[in-house]
Amino acid sequence: MDDAPLIEFRRVRPLEDRDIELPRYMTAQSAGMDIEAAVDAPLALQPGAIALVPTGFAMALPEGYEAQVRPRSGLAVRHGITLINAPGTIDADFRGEVRIALINLGPEPYTIRRGDRIAQMVVQRVVRARARVVDRLPETARSTGGFGHTGRA
Repeated sequence: MDDAPLIEFRRVRPLEDRDIELPRYMTAQSAGMDIEAAVDAPLALQPGAIALVPTGFAMALPEGYEAQVRPRSGLAVRHGITLINAPGTIDADFRGEVRIALINLGPEPYTIRRGDRIAQMVVQRVVRARARVVDRLPETARSTGGFGHTGRA
């Protein structure tokens, strides 16, 4: 892909985390890059618990892009492990270590081990909106109808 954005990665702890893979696409058609846990020791995530898991990398996204961090479906379905802020957003000007905010929504403790694939990262273009304050909004057929306004579940 000639028009693909270039992401520069930096290992935060180059010697200690050389065994941790940097984010990568696992198949030719993957939308997201898998992210691995750079924990020093196994981390038991109890039901309902939240943990901020290190990844061992920082990155520079090109201006005009963001990275969305999303749960891995297998972890979510099998164990109830997801992201507390899904999707998490990494802005193009952030240069710190990427850390993943996991939560265990499952009924059993789940152990995160070094090198486990814990999330996926999707890179997207960013559109910055303009804002204007008005006295009235244009009318629509839906108008102010909110949750359940169509009468269908």
